[in-house]
Amino acid sequence: MDCKKVGALLKQLRTERGMTQREIAEQLFVSDKAVSKWERGLGCPDISVIDSIAGLFGVPVETLLSGELNQCGRNGGNMKRMKFYVCPECGNIFTAASAADISCCGRKLSTLEANAPDEGHTPETEIIDDEFYVTFPHEMKKSHYISFAAVTGCDRVYLQRLYPEQDAAARLPRIGGGELYFYCSEHGLMKTKL
Repeated sequence: MDCKKVGALLKQLRTERGMTQREIAEQLFVSDKAVSKWERGLGCPDISVIDSIAGLFGVPVETLLSGELNQCGRNGGNMKRMKFYVCPECGNIFTAASAADISCCGRKLSTLEANAPDEGHTPETEIIDDEFYVTFPHEMKKSHYISFAAVTGCDRVYLQRLYPEQDAAARLPRIGGGELYFYCSEHGLMKTKL
């Protein structure tokens, strides 16, 4: 841990929140002299307060320890670059317009890589009432099912959650030039053109 980098980040986060060193110290139950020492890079926070500091500033502990905020930069809002994340513990689904640091259930999630659907996962699509009606030749058991289907275009994304108790089907809006993403609980993320 580089104390100078950590200190510079702490000062940046504190000033972004408009807080004084004394206010931070009071929240963390330390002296304002300790906060000053950290910000000047003359020492690093004790491991016992790292979680509290991360929570106070709303940053992951890893970011705090690295001393750097990783900026993603602007990607022009192109939703065709959509990234999907699924928590292996609880099944929560997360999306981001570009790569992001996302955590759930105490785990850092990795961006899912989309594969082409195989024979057992190739969806059938028809247009009904100006929407895509997508069906999957897939079982829908609690241990193996299609978790979600999403359609993306240049400026929007629509995601529909599916559950084991339902049919393996989804009605999705027609988006010009759209791509269909869907997630199998055993075989991962897949993508195909609509």
